[in-house]
Amino acid sequence: MVTPRRALVAAAAAVALMGISLPAQAAEIPAPGEIVMSSNMEHVTNVPKPDALSDINTDIAFQGDYAYVGNYSGFSIYDIKNPKQTSLVSSVVCPGGQMDVSVYGNLLFGSVDSSRNNDSCSSVGQSAANKDSWEGMRIFDISDKSAPKYIKSVETNCGSHTHTLVPDKSGENLYVYVSSYSPSINFPDCQPPHDLISIIKVPLADPASASVIATPNLFPGGGFPGVPGSYPNGKSATSGCHDITAYPEKGIAAGACMGEGILMDISDPEQPRVTATVRDEVNFAFWHSATFNNSGTKVIFTDELGGGSRATCNAAIGPNRGANAYYDIAGGGLEFKSYFKIARHQADSENCVAHNGSLIPVKNRDVMVQAWYQGGISVVDFTDSANPQEIAYFERGPDSTAPPLSGGFWSAYYYNGHIYGSDFNLGLDVLKIDDPRTNQANSVKMDLLNAQTQGSYPEPGEGRPGG
Repeated sequence: MVTPRRALVAAAAAVALMGISLPAQAAEIPAPGEIVMSSNMEHVTNVPKPDALSDINTDIAFQGDYAYVGNYSGFSIYDIKNPKQTSLVSSVVCPGGQMDVSVYGNLLFGSVDSSRNNDSCSSVGQSAANKDSWEGMRIFDISDKSAPKYIKSVETNCGSHTHTLVPDKSGENLYVYVSSYSPSINFPDCQPPHDLISIIKVPLADPASASVIATPNLFPGGGFPGVPGSYPNGKSATSGCHDITAYPEKGIAAGACMGEGILMDISDPEQPRVTATVRDEVNFAFWHSATFNNSGTKVIFTDELGGGSRATCNAAIGPNRGANAYYDIAGGGLEFKSYFKIARHQADSENCVAHNGSLIPVKNRDVMVQAWYQGGISVVDFTDSANPQEIAYFERGPDSTAPPLSGGFWSAYYYNGHIYGSDFNLGLDVLKIDDPRTNQANSVKMDLLNAQTQGSYPEPGEGRPGG
C-alpha cells in the first residue's frame, strides 16, 4: 500500500476531532511496511535480497548496465538495463562485514572490517587480538558477471571499514585509499595512535600484485581528542577516517574522520596532504561521510549519531544532530553554512540518521539523494547551501521483518535516470523522481558510479566513459 504522508496527517486531525489523544507524531508514522512518498516520487520495483546472503545489505556501485550491492555475507550483481525489470545475475558468498563495494574495469573491491581467521571466503570470525587474524581488502574479477572470481587480498592496518578508488592520470594504476579506525593496544595489527590511512597500489595490468605502498599520517597532532560522554552527548575522538570521497579530476578529497572533517590535496595520489580541518563540538558526534557538489566548491558532511542503530529522528534529538552539515570551500578552508535533517519523525523502533547518498546531475543546481536508514530516502536541493530544501522523499513504516533499530536504507544513489536504494533486509529498491527541478538529469548517461570517487557529470545528452 502506498499512502501520501499528508493523508496520514489528515487522519491524525480526524482522530483528534473525535477526542482521542495520541502521542505527538504517532499518527504520522506509517504502519509497519507501509510505503509513503512525495507525489513526485514513483516506486518502480523491489528485488528481494537473495537467499544466499543471510546478512544485511550495505553499499552500492554501478557500471554499465549493472548494480553491485554489498552485503555482510558477500555481494550481489544485478542487471539494471531495464530498471523496471531489475534482476539478480549472481551472488557471491564471502563473509566479512561490511563488504562496501566499488568497481573499476573488470575489478570489484570489497572492504572487510571484520577480523577473520584467514582471507578466504570460507573464513570465520576471529579476535583481532590474535596476530594471525586477517582483515582488509578483497579484490574480485567480475569480467564474467555470472561467476565472479576472487583473485587477491590485501591486509591493512585495522582492516578496511570503507575505501576510495583514485585512478592515476596515466591509466596504468589504481590507488585505493583505505579508511579504518578503532585501534587497541590489544590488537597487534591495529595499534594506537591510528592517525593514518592505508594506500593500496593496484597495477591494472597485474591486479594480483596489488599491495600497500604507503600509510600516510593525516593527523600528526593527534586529531580531535573527543568529548567524553555516552550517547547522545559524547563526541568521537579522531583515530583514523570513516569515509574519504575523492574528486580526482580536481585533485581534491574530503574526509570524514570520526572527530573532524578534512580537505586534502591528492594531486599526487601516493602522497595525499591535508589542507584544511573543521570541527563541530556542539552538534556533530561522528563525522561519517562527505560529498562534494559538482563544481567542487561545497562539501556535505554527515553525522552518524548513534552509529546507525539509534532512533535519532525525533523531537528529543532535534534538527541539528544526526544531520547533514553544509560547508562552502572558501579561501582554501571550510565555511559552515547550515544543517539539514529530515523533518518526518520516526518511531522509537526505527534507526534513523544521515547516511550515504550521491548527486543528481542537474545543470546549475546542487541536488542530492540520500539514505536515512528507516527514515527512508530524501532528495535535497542545496543550491543555496545556507538554506537546503527537501524536494522529494520515499519511506516505509517500521521494518517488522527484523528486530527494532536494525533496518532501512544503507545507501541511495542516482544512476542513469533512476534512484537505487540498498535496504538492509528488504533488498534493492528502484525509484523514479518526476520533478521539473531534476528531470533534465534523465538525459545524463554515465558508465560508472562509485559514490566515493566523484567525477564531474556531463551536460545533458553527453556521455562519459567509465573505468
